[in-house]
Amino acid sequence: MARVRSDRLAVPRKPDEEYLRELGYQPVLARRMKPFGNFAISVSVISVLSGCMTLYGFGLITGGPAVMLWGWVVVGAMVMFVGSGLAEVTSAYPTSGALYYQAEQLGGRKWGWVAGWLNLLGLLGAIAGIDYGAALFTGAFLNLQWGITPTPGKIMLVFLCILALHLTLNLFGVRLVSILNSISVWWHAVGVLVIVGALAVVPSHHQPASFVFGEFVNNTGWSSPVYVMFLGLLLAQYTFCGYDASAHLSEETTDAQVSAARGIIHAIGWSWLAGFVLLAGLTFAIQDYAGTVATGTGVPPAQIFLDAVGLTGAKLLLLVVIVAQLFCGNAETAAASRMVFAFSRDGALPGSAQWRQVDARTGTPRKAVLLAVVCAALLALPSLYSPVAYAAITSINVIGITPAYAIPIYLRVKNRDRFRPGPWNLGSWGVIVGVVAVVWVVFVTVLFCLPQTNPISVDTFNYAPVALAVVLLLAWAWWHRQGSAYKVPVRDGSAAAFEGEVV
Repeated sequence: MARVRSDRLAVPRKPDEEYLRELGYQPVLARRMKPFGNFAISVSVISVLSGCMTLYGFGLITGGPAVMLWGWVVVGAMVMFVGSGLAEVTSAYPTSGALYYQAEQLGGRKWGWVAGWLNLLGLLGAIAGIDYGAALFTGAFLNLQWGITPTPGKIMLVFLCILALHLTLNLFGVRLVSILNSISVWWHAVGVLVIVGALAVVPSHHQPASFVFGEFVNNTGWSSPVYVMFLGLLLAQYTFCGYDASAHLSEETTDAQVSAARGIIHAIGWSWLAGFVLLAGLTFAIQDYAGTVATGTGVPPAQIFLDAVGLTGAKLLLLVVIVAQLFCGNAETAAASRMVFAFSRDGALPGSAQWRQVDARTGTPRKAVLLAVVCAALLALPSLYSPVAYAAITSINVIGITPAYAIPIYLRVKNRDRFRPGPWNLGSWGVIVGVVAVVWVVFVTVLFCLPQTNPISVDTFNYAPVALAVVLLLAWAWWHRQGSAYKVPVRDGSAAAFEGEVV
């Protein structure tokens, strides 16, 4: 294979369909998403009003305010390294398969296979985590409005209804998804300002800055403050997941070589700023720390709203959060379904012939959407029986999707002489950024496989590494059984058979 120096020869900006054919795929998805829509889908999936709010209670006991605020700053900075490395590779390979296609081109079939299964696990875990979080907040609203006790069974029913809503919306096509994501960006921006503004103006008492930026709380059962501090990083790391959505929707985005890369970077940057403002606003407004942790609503932010702005105000602010979470889950469903479609197009999934079909009218992989939603429902079922199952779901998202981010970045660094960058690239900084990104990913992956509470029991065990091991085992077994059917086209434009199926 001819080897080129990446700093001497970059891929020029080309027409979208021409470049996709050069990458080995015939266009079958409808390219109706504008650059802003591509940015919007990653903002919607990151969703500070989903991740920060959903795991805020977790943060209150794993390090408290100091870890939440400073952890957000540190994790955001490190995620910017990861996002920059991923954006550079995405500019070179803007396909729906995203991470696994990139890994395949840079490292070979087995690297692509592993990256694909990890990415798929993380995306499905993200749908489950986001929509179950929305169900928890909906349960809190129902409790405040009508006195309905948010039992696990009722929360599960709400969760399934939310999944059904996202299934329906995603069956209509990418144009509707793009419109909803564009609305979502403004809803998140205005929503953060409304929530923080209300919490700043209405309550007569606020916590001092020394509390917000310096108070350390450990209610995990572990004695090591360092260990607890690291556990507390899960809030930020979980929130900063899903920006690969811009890459997964690249085959439906105009000017994809640049738009998808910029979508990733801009989504991380704006979310980093908005999330810090939101976390600070919430923490300054805490009236009763112990009461917030032990709230009967089931979600500590709802108790902060209730104590700070009263019943009516709390219900209105909860509605702002719930709508944002619905936007988030809908965007994640779109991203996950494109991953299912792409992985099936290359023959990697059981029943691939079904999941790669594209509806002729909407240009949408409708069966892939259905499969993604059903798998997310199955992942959340343990929440009916285990109080820590939701934390495990969020960890599944992190330890599935985050290593998948690192694989193409690692291969870009390892095989730097053969990597041919796209129009959006880091130049001579690419290797340094990539090394930092990979080291960070290794750290957080190990961290979130560790137990989160002590003593360890059936109820408190962290099941995320078990789920990861099961998926890797199934991927290994399926590789030996059907790996020969997995064929990703070579980047030369010759593999025109990789079309998907329009039905």
